[in-house]
Amino acid sequence: MCILNTGGFAVEEKSISKAVIKRLPRYYRYLGELIEEGIERISSNELSAKMRVTASQIRQDLNNFGGFGQQGYGYNVPYLYEEIGKILGLDKTHHMIIIGAGNLGQALANYVKFEKRGFKIVGVFDINPVLKGISIRGNGIRMMSELPEFLQKEDVQIAALTVPKSSAAEIAELLVQNGIKAIWNFAHLDLNVPKDVIVENVHLSESLMRLSYNLTVAEQKEEK
Repeated sequence: MCILNTGGFAVEEKSISKAVIKRLPRYYRYLGELIEEGIERISSNELSAKMRVTASQIRQDLNNFGGFGQQGYGYNVPYLYEEIGKILGLDKTHHMIIIGAGNLGQALANYVKFEKRGFKIVGVFDINPVLKGISIRGNGIRMMSELPEFLQKEDVQIAALTVPKSSAAEIAELLVQNGIKAIWNFAHLDLNVPKDVIVENVHLSESLMRLSYNLTVAEQKEEK
């Protein structure tokens, strides 16, 4: 049984649905916006109106982690923001590398908000010798031949994979062999990795197709 410790209470990880986990970053983002607006307290009904999630769903989601509200008071926004950050592991620094220094890889490397969320990019790798040494926000692009030695020396938890489908499986295997336990996969391929390796797939084309479907349905309704 895996226990998730969230700084003050523990909860069985297997009891938390993927749907709840998927909503946690949204809570975190909205709460961050409330803090910027100077709001210190909010009720589940008020948060529901902003997020378009029912107040009941919000309470159920947060009760998975012990609950944070007080009847008649609501939620302390800074406290809830901090606690959800701990649940998401954002109170720690995660070292991340990027494999593939094309347009997408460089865009990720240049995204400054990663470090604000605790994700520090410590290396960028590619096979193209023309790119060798080019600096992206302080990280000089390294060649793939340097990757195994780099991973043996550096404490890296996450690898972002922004490579063509044809090379994704081979590179994923190399990453696993060298101790990577979490892969952020942008390649159009479902990776076959050991069960103890976590993969988060980001298929941009699938997201665009879902958008296309919803647009088509909306247009059909307008025609009726």
